[in-house]
Amino acid sequence: MRDDPQLRALTADPKHRRILITDGRSPNAPALAQAMVDAEASMIFVGMSEVWRPNPNLAALEEIKSVSVIPLDVTDTKSVQELAAEIGGKVDILINNARFVRPGGVTTRGDTNFAATEMDVNYFGLMRLAQAFGPGMAARAADGDNSAAAWVNILSAYALVNSPD
Repeated sequence: MRDDPQLRALTADPKHRRILITDGRSPNAPALAQAMVDAEASMIFVGMSEVWRPNPNLAALEEIKSVSVIPLDVTDTKSVQELAAEIGGKVDILINNARFVRPGGVTTRGDTNFAATEMDVNYFGLMRLAQAFGPGMAARAADGDNSAAAWVNILSAYALVNSPD
């Protein structure tokens, strides 16, 4: 079963892999990074937008071995492209945990500013990552032990059902 090409293409063991977690500001970032260390990933890059702003997750991330916090803002095409140029060839598994949940419902908002931000992070951010990292990862998909193995997009539960608000 381990030699099944389809199974290899649809699964990814993080052991000895280099991982990119896109949003170090997300509350789930320290748990994701620790889970990758526990799975014996060799290196975990954690993207951090607006590095000048205080981040309650930063201390927890810096305490985890093998974690390297790096600048990344999924709403900025240049930021994503620069990071892909720097580490794109090293990333085996990309975990997109960046998200923005618009407060309130569609009928309770007086403008579209929150909706625009939501689209910029959740839709266009994912597209920027795919355009910058996807070609290099796809080219390494069948590269044996050094293959780029997986793309993980962590969605909110609200992707399945609307918020009660």
